[in-house]
Amino acid sequence: MFDSPQYVVRSLISEGVVREADVTRAKEHASSHGVTLDEALVALGIVSGRRLAIERAKICEHPFVDLSHYEVDVSNTALLPRAVVDRHVAFPLFRTAGVVTVAILDPLNLSALDQLRQLLKVDVEPVIAEAEQLRTLIARAYGMAGARTAGSSAEEHELTTGDEPIVAAVNQIIVGAVESGASDIHINPDESSVHLRYRVDGVLSVTHGLPKNAHAGIVQRLKVMSKLDLTQTRKPQDGKFRFTHKDHAVDIRLSVIPTIHGENVVMRLLRSASAIKSLDQLLMPEDMTRAYEEAISKPHGMILVTGPTGSGKTTTLYTALSHINSPHLNIMTIEDPVEIRLPMIRQVQVNTEIGLTFAATLRSILRQDPDVVLVGEIRDDETAKIAVQAALTGHLVMSTLHTNDAISSITRLKDLGVPSFAISNSLLCAIAQRLVRRLCDQCATPCLPSAHVLTMLGISADRASTMRSSSGCQTCHGTGYRGRVGVYEMLRLTSRLRRLLDRDAPASDIATAAREEGMLTMLDDGIAKAMSGVTSADELMSVLATTDESRLAARAAA
Repeated sequence: MFDSPQYVVRSLISEGVVREADVTRAKEHASSHGVTLDEALVALGIVSGRRLAIERAKICEHPFVDLSHYEVDVSNTALLPRAVVDRHVAFPLFRTAGVVTVAILDPLNLSALDQLRQLLKVDVEPVIAEAEQLRTLIARAYGMAGARTAGSSAEEHELTTGDEPIVAAVNQIIVGAVESGASDIHINPDESSVHLRYRVDGVLSVTHGLPKNAHAGIVQRLKVMSKLDLTQTRKPQDGKFRFTHKDHAVDIRLSVIPTIHGENVVMRLLRSASAIKSLDQLLMPEDMTRAYEEAISKPHGMILVTGPTGSGKTTTLYTALSHINSPHLNIMTIEDPVEIRLPMIRQVQVNTEIGLTFAATLRSILRQDPDVVLVGEIRDDETAKIAVQAALTGHLVMSTLHTNDAISSITRLKDLGVPSFAISNSLLCAIAQRLVRRLCDQCATPCLPSAHVLTMLGISADRASTMRSSSGCQTCHGTGYRGRVGVYEMLRLTSRLRRLLDRDAPASDIATAAREEGMLTMLDDGIAKAMSGVTSADELMSVLATTDESRLAARAAA
C-alpha cells in the first residue's frame, strides 16, 4: 500500500514546501488527535489538501483531477456499494469505451483496484483527487441517491419521521447550498428527471441531479420541516424552517408550487445578523458613504433605496439600521418577509390574510413611539402617503421602491399620489443600486475589454489598462467571480432640486440639475469599480446594459 507519509512528505521537504520542524509538529498532532500525518499537515495549515494530492499524483504517475470542475452523475452510486466506496475512498466519475475512471485517494492500493474491477466488471483508470473534495462528493452523492430507496409513496412513514434516506438527501442538498454560498435552492421536476440548481452570486448553476422517484419524498420531507400540509399537493404553499450546519443556524424560506410534472420547490437561504456589513463595506463611493451616513443620522425625513428584486436594497437598509442601532432609539420595521433578525429592533411580519398590510401596520407602529421606521416596500398610495406624513412629523422613515434609477423615485411617489411639496420637504435622499459580480482575486489577471465594450462605456484603451478579467479556478468554481458588490447612485435633495420639485418640474430637468451638481450614476460607479479591478467590463455591461441604455448611448456618442 502506498505510504503517503514516507514518500509525499519527503518530496515536499525536498522541494522546500514543508520543514522538518513542521513534520515533527504534525506527527505530534496526528498522535494526539488520532489522524493521519497527511490530515495533520492539512489541519495545521502547513500544506493544503490540494498540494498533497498533486504531490501524490506526481509520485504515483497518475492524473490529478479537480472535482470542482466535474458534474458527476449521482446515478453512478449504483455502480459501487457505499461500504466499498468508504473503505477505499473512491468514486466512479464516468465511463468511456469500457473503462471507468475512478477518483481514488490511493491509486497504488492494488487490492482496492482489483476489488473495484470485479465489482464494475470493466477496467478501471484511477485518478487522484483532493481528499476532502472526494469525501464530500461521496457523502453528497450517496446521500442524494439514497433517497431512491425510500420509495415514491408520499404517505410512507419514513418520509415524515426523519429516517435516513430522504433526510440524508435533503440535508446534503442544503449543506451543498450553504457551502457554495448559494442564496437560493431550486428543485425542478421534469418529465423524466429532477434538476437541482443553486443560485450563487445571482446566477443559477446546475449541480448533481436527483433521481425522479425521490422527488415526492424530498418534497414531503421539506414540508414536514416547514410544518406545511402534507396532503395538499394542488395549491401553492409557503413556509420556513431553521437548519443547523457546523453549529451555525440557517433560516430557510420555502415555496412550493404545483406544476404539470410535480411540485416545484424554491428555498431562499436567509442570512444571519452577523452577515450585516458596515457602511464602508458596502463599497459606495467615498462621498456617497459620507452622505448616506449623514442622512441616516437625521432625526426625521425619508430615505429611499430603489432597484429591482435581488439588487441588494434590503442589505443597504439593514446596514443603515445596524449602524444607528442603540438602546436610545426605538427602531421598528414592517417587512414581507422578515429576512434577517436584528437585535433590539422590533420587526413586524406583514400578513395580508388577516389585514396586517404595510399601511395598516404602519398606522399602528406610529402609535408605538418610534424614532426610526423601516417600511419593507412602498407598494400602494396609502402606504406612500402615510410614510411621507410620518417623515414630515418627526420620524426617520426608510423604505424601498421598484424603479430603475434614483430620479424615477420622485416620479413614482407622484404616481402614488404624493404631492410635490410633500416630497420636497420629506425626502432626504434616494439611492438606486444593482449588484455586479466581483472578480475572483485568485485567478483575475489584467485584460483589455473589446473595442466595442470600451466604446459603449466611453473609455479609451489607455485608461482601461487597469481593468481585469478571469478565466476561473477552484476557488471560484470555474466562474471567474466570487461574491457580489453594489454599484450605486444617490440623489440628494439640495435647495436647487427642492425648488425644482416645488415648481413641479419634469424629471428630466431634475436629472440635469442633479448631474450638474455632481451626482454620479450607477454607470459611473460601475466603471470606476471595473477600472479598479473589482469587477469586469463584461459583467458591468451585462448588468447595466438593459437598465442604463440611454446613459450607455450618451457615453458612446460622446
